[in-house]
Amino acid sequence: MDCNMQNAQQNNNLENIDLLLTDANIATMDPTRDTPYGIIENAALAIKNGEIAWLGEQASLPSFDAFATPTLSIKGQWLTPGLIDCHTHLVFAGSRAQEFEQRLQGVSYEQIAAQGGGIASTVKATRAADREQLFVDAKDRLNTLLKEGVTTVEIKSGYGLDTENEIKILEVARLLGEHHPIDIKTTFLGAHALPNEYKGRADEYIDLVCNEMLERVVAGDLADAVDVFCENVGFSHEQTKRVFTAATKHNLPIKCHAEQLSNQYGAELVAEFNGLSADHIEYLDEQGVKAMAKAGTVAVLLPGAFYFLRETKQPPIALLNQYKVPIAIASDFNPGTSPLCSVQLMMNMACTLFKLTPEQALAGVTSNAAQALGLNDRGVLKVGARADIAHWQISHPSQLSYQFGVNKLSNLWILGRLN
Repeated sequence: MDCNMQNAQQNNNLENIDLLLTDANIATMDPTRDTPYGIIENAALAIKNGEIAWLGEQASLPSFDAFATPTLSIKGQWLTPGLIDCHTHLVFAGSRAQEFEQRLQGVSYEQIAAQGGGIASTVKATRAADREQLFVDAKDRLNTLLKEGVTTVEIKSGYGLDTENEIKILEVARLLGEHHPIDIKTTFLGAHALPNEYKGRADEYIDLVCNEMLERVVAGDLADAVDVFCENVGFSHEQTKRVFTAATKHNLPIKCHAEQLSNQYGAELVAEFNGLSADHIEYLDEQGVKAMAKAGTVAVLLPGAFYFLRETKQPPIALLNQYKVPIAIASDFNPGTSPLCSVQLMMNMACTLFKLTPEQALAGVTSNAAQALGLNDRGVLKVGARADIAHWQISHPSQLSYQFGVNKLSNLWILGRLN
């Protein structure tokens, strides 16, 4: 649909509008518009009941009661969709800063793990933490993302690795969604790592994940999706398939930590199950890319982990572009491999490390990030979408990827409410 037809189908009745934003430049990120970033210059946007009721060139703005309609001039600055962080491990306890220091001093990951470090140390701290501590720490992290213009965040479990603590993490994540303006989507990642008590018994642990854990998760309506770490240091292709099969029986969408350290064909498996996304994907090959393209599976790049681990094998960006696989970008915020709580930094890293364009980077944290979460009501600015809108003091949308450390966010609306 071209933009003129789209505008013609808008509701031209601006009565009882909650807010009218005028004098704006808008990067809609709407792929149906034939301009870079889906740009509309000299534009206006109307919000009603938490949704976008009208947007387009201001010269085409329908008549409205200027005295009764709350209006805000954007003064020629920019509006974009609210940003989306579609892959985080945001609920955890403890710190692994000392391990970071040890690694810089030459201590190997294997040595650190043998000392009780690595993911085991985060699991130990998270199991020991009560819900209040987890909630308060996670809320602080969400506040940091909110200040950057983030309006939706996915939170994975995976630092409990037993039934009660996986449930605890997901319950805290749901509670955050009830008490924080950012919209929270939750993912069950019980198959994140093998807990110490199941050492040498990975298949038995997968039994626990597929049966007891997943049953409790479903009964409590605690997850919007299911994820697995399919890797030679995680879970095998066959074990991953077992979890995906169990999730599908409960009508839960699937995601996968795939091809981060080696090619275990996890991305192809996700595509086989019509999964939402394959994440990391540094070792993804052409066969996997083609499978993702056919299934409509999103490629989620995690440049923070690539940077922090000093990896050298880059994701196959050229192949993803060739086969038109949607590319999303996320922080992967976690205490061990990406302790970087910044989506704007990820945008810059995606450009500098992976050579994405600034337009691809912004799509990666808006429209494509929404697709990676199975959400079709956000990530673009168009009539009927959620009024999740960021207002930036910038001269062009490319500035959001170009510059880091100087926050240019002026206003942020979530469901039409100013935060």
